[in-house]
Amino acid sequence: MLYHICYELLSPEFHVLNVFRYQTFRAMLAFFLSLAFVLILQPRFIRYVRDRKVGQPIREDGPQSHLPKQGTPTMGGVVLVIAVIASALLLAELTNLYVWVVVGLTMSYAALGFWDDYRKVILKNSKGVSARTKLLWQFACAFVAVVVLVAFAPGFTTTVAMPFFKNAEVDLGYWYVLFAMIVIVGASNAVNLTDGLDGLVIGPTMTTAFAYGVFAYVTGHAQIAQYLQIPFVSGAGELSIVCAAMIAGGLGFLWYNSFPAQVFMGDVGALAIGGTIGMLALITKQEIVLLICGGIFVVEALSVILQVASFKLTGRRIFKMAPLHHHYELLGLSEPKIIVRAWIISIVLAVVSLATLKLR
Repeated sequence: MLYHICYELLSPEFHVLNVFRYQTFRAMLAFFLSLAFVLILQPRFIRYVRDRKVGQPIREDGPQSHLPKQGTPTMGGVVLVIAVIASALLLAELTNLYVWVVVGLTMSYAALGFWDDYRKVILKNSKGVSARTKLLWQFACAFVAVVVLVAFAPGFTTTVAMPFFKNAEVDLGYWYVLFAMIVIVGASNAVNLTDGLDGLVIGPTMTTAFAYGVFAYVTGHAQIAQYLQIPFVSGAGELSIVCAAMIAGGLGFLWYNSFPAQVFMGDVGALAIGGTIGMLALITKQEIVLLICGGIFVVEALSVILQVASFKLTGRRIFKMAPLHHHYELLGLSEPKIIVRAWIISIVLAVVSLATLKLR
């Protein structure tokens, strides 16, 4: 919105507004706007939730160290999601279809997460939204988003780029829709599974958002994309603004979510963030790289899959508890140590993922 207002005012008398032409400037502005939004509104949200005794229920079969967290305000992801969406709508080019697809998917997944949290916390329904209903909603929203991209986004293709290889692309044709849906839903649920310790999920979220902010910018720049020999996606650069807002919103959220947390993210934030990351991977044509960049999320999700499969097939558990971060807790590692080590790994993985731009 601000981009279009300032664009109308571009003239010799308002030459200072020329900076709004540049995605880098608007991304920087989105960063500070999102950070300020969360830092200002999150404490008010925490007080509002605490006054109404909307607290996080804690499973009794989980690590005993979590029991003191009973009643901690939750659904803090609402503020983060609103900050990201508001910053994007204010500073991105609103004629860009990719921006609307990302915003739409983020809002739809946030709505699902909000309803799940509402059932658990307000209605005291420990099961929340059933797994079947949740997956149905996720796949339905992902299907709509992907079909819109394939059908209406100019120049968007059904190819998947292979990292570490020059001009190596695989055209999936109609199968791309199914592939893309799995990427989005998988990313959403992987992030949600990772959200189990104070600040654990937000660190890898920020490093992944940074990497995909870079991917978005270079993918949307014809000359840079040609130089790096990566797919050029016209208009993808606008998503660097979304990524900048997500990084800053994450920093603001971490201010209140760091150990010991004053507020939890809830499904409303985790499902939305994960879905957004999955969509960013698709639009920037870096779907496979997400396995590297979001390695923390991937490992956490795999630990749950392996645990369930092992127990059903053999009656034995591979880990003391899944997701993986609970396994390390039960081994005796302190919560802050697990969190910081996960952040370190996520930083290294983000650097490795960016290295794929040149290692070809």
